[in-house]
Amino acid sequence: MRASCKAGSRSTIGSDRVLTDVIVTLRVLVEICLFALIGQGILAVLPGVDREKNVFYLILKTIASPGWRVARWISPRFVLEQHVGWVALFLLGVLWIGLAIAKQIVGAIEAGV
Repeated sequence: MRASCKAGSRSTIGSDRVLTDVIVTLRVLVEICLFALIGQGILAVLPGVDREKNVFYLILKTIASPGWRVARWISPRFVLEQHVGWVALFLLGVLWIGLAIAKQIVGAIEAGV
């Protein structure tokens, strides 16, 4: 059974939630990168010197690399390489909070409040 489309009518497939879905997807990607960065930091403390040989450390490093690259690109040259992880953690945290606020605002607008 097909629903007929009238000129000017809105689709009932959920097109009014597209922006919310985009924000939620971006927030999940930021969370994955954030948790990978936190896990990489924990593993950096535990094994000590041989962390570059640890398979799980290398996997988390690969997952967190987009956040690391953005933090390196944004931060000024005088920020040491060993502190870029903290910059990335801060930026991802701010982005995560910002996306949570944007999700609330867009949800309220879509609900008509």
